Amino acid sequence: MTTRSFLAYASLALMAVLIGSSVGFILYFAWDLPEVQALEHFKPSITTRVFSDSNQLLEEFFVENRTPVQLADVPDVLIKALIATEDARFYSHKGLDYRGIVRALVRNVRAGKVLEGGSTLTQQLAKVLFLTPERSYLRKLKEMALALKIEQRYTKQEILSLYLNQIYFGSGAYGIEAAAQAYFGKQARELNIAECALLAGIPRSPKYYSPFRSRENAMARRKHVLGRLVATAAISPAQAEAAKQTPLPAQPTIQHNGPAPAPYFVEYIRQKVEERFGSSILYSGGLNIYTSINITLQGYAEQSLLAGLERVQAKLRRKQSGQQPLQAAIIALDPSTGHIRAMVGGRDFSKSQFNRAWQALRQPGSAFKPIVYAAAIDRGYSAADLLSDTPMSIKIDSKKTWTPENFTRTYQGDVTIRKALAQSLNVPTVRMLAKIGTDETVRFAHSLGIRSPLRAVLSLALGSSDVTLLELTSAYSVFANSGIRLDPVAILLITDSSGRTLYANDSMPVQVLKPETAYLITNLLKGVIDRGTGWKARELGRPVAGKTGTTNDYRDAWFIGYTPVLTAGVWVGYDDQRSLGPKATGSRAALPIWLEFMKYAHQGQEPVDFSVPESIIYRNIDPRTGLLSTERCRSSFREAFIPGTEPRKYCEEQGALDEEPSIQDEAPE
Repeated sequence: MTTRSFLAYASLALMAVLIGSSVGFILYFAWDLPEVQALEHFKPSITTRVFSDSNQLLEEFFVENRTPVQLADVPDVLIKALIATEDARFYSHKGLDYRGIVRALVRNVRAGKVLEGGSTLTQQLAKVLFLTPERSYLRKLKEMALALKIEQRYTKQEILSLYLNQIYFGSGAYGIEAAAQAYFGKQARELNIAECALLAGIPRSPKYYSPFRSRENAMARRKHVLGRLVATAAISPAQAEAAKQTPLPAQPTIQHNGPAPAPYFVEYIRQKVEERFGSSILYSGGLNIYTSINITLQGYAEQSLLAGLERVQAKLRRKQSGQQPLQAAIIALDPSTGHIRAMVGGRDFSKSQFNRAWQALRQPGSAFKPIVYAAAIDRGYSAADLLSDTPMSIKIDSKKTWTPENFTRTYQGDVTIRKALAQSLNVPTVRMLAKIGTDETVRFAHSLGIRSPLRAVLSLALGSSDVTLLELTSAYSVFANSGIRLDPVAILLITDSSGRTLYANDSMPVQVLKPETAYLITNLLKGVIDRGTGWKARELGRPVAGKTGTTNDYRDAWFIGYTPVLTAGVWVGYDDQRSLGPKATGSRAALPIWLEFMKYAHQGQEPVDFSVPESIIYRNIDPRTGLLSTERCRSSFREAFIPGTEPRKYCEEQGALDEEPSIQDEAPE
């Protein structure tokens, strides 16, 4: 016997003694270990998923990407592959495989380095669940003690189930179900022999055996696992040969780091859920979040916004080259439910996560005027009532005076409410607000769903108080929905991993306007499209109501409009509130984006007009005076009224034909 052989066998003998001593040591220090009964209440970190209205997966939130699965849903060949490769005597040992430990020691001594650890599946489970990944003899002894305790309390099937749902398979996948999805895009129960062999070989060293890191190592490892399956008669040699010819997956089927569909909306959902349930449940609770977003409409919104920004940017580039990029936002709601159907909060989520659809507070300009006129109509005014469009000055205090002006700085004398809104005249709107009162108008705006604080001053008539695109679009939806307010809804249902309902949308409709009032403001806003600043929206080719908005120095451009089935709002501007440039009005910058989106959204749908309440009456009036028309009136317009608000007097004077309003891109706002 050579000296080297003697030393080797002496070392083995010494190690055998150490193993025996270690068992006693393990049992002696077992009191210092976690109680394995905790496994009965163990809840692993589970992936939370967000779904669209058609149950399409939008995004996943997780600390560890994990989806629990029953052992019955795991292919038998995968279990056999795992046992044959990792722990051949799993069903016969009591937690520790002494033969395996000795075999590992022999190999390690002969190689002069550590090649094997001799750990059983139960030991691996104990290490993952209860211990740190540190490498020390004490940690190894604790691992062995825990394995013995686990085997005493749980069946082999229970241990396998815990192992398969807990172990890390690389590529961000924890547990066999997440691994099947990450590597093959299928459920665990659908895995074939080749796929089972590949996955069974990965847990030993996910970095080394992952096909996404080294195809050669993964191929060799799969071949080894298939050989073990043949050796244990789990599969035939022919099946093994066929499996060896199966191509390896080229890349993960779930790209967690890539952009999610509807990223601004997904982030909106994330914040709302975290606010309600906390970050721990959001990222580890395995929630299923079902939302209102429609992927098709969302795609249209993103496409329209980017194309529209490019068009506006091209016009501004010569004068504003080198500036920050122009931004925009779009929101679309179903007025009958309040469901958010599309949300885009900016041009590029990867560069800016600030959601301008609901986080940006901006002055709405003339887009706020319909709220003022709706408040007036709700208090008995009619579309035919006259307002003075003449210069005015308002004394603010002993030193300051405010002089509101029309966009064109021209005045038309007395005008009807219809004309004032259609042409977006400023001075008559301020006079209207003064008549109904600023405090009352603020209260009215809040009843429509405006949540932002509004200053009770006369400049409110011109949209001087900041609001969000979401709340203003939601307020317009009240007009579209016969006066019924439904708060914006993004989350329809949240369930936990077992299917138990944690949250269900229970928002209740509230009738905040009389249906007649809602219809009359819709009728007026149709006039904005027919004869006013929103004339470009006529291209939609169906009944539509809406309003443009432009703020001082062209800092903000808006268009909010709706059909009977969809309300959409668009805002365009710079984050730092720089000017968009001369003539960059709502009709030029925002309306084209809105129009393109709505064309896509309504394609293939038959035009539907707004429903008219039965009590609404119609009278032919002189649009110049607001009085009932007669033969002596040179023009006539069929106007809608709530009974009792219609004019009683007749137009007696013969005058010139009422001129058509000037409809230009720079139409007054």
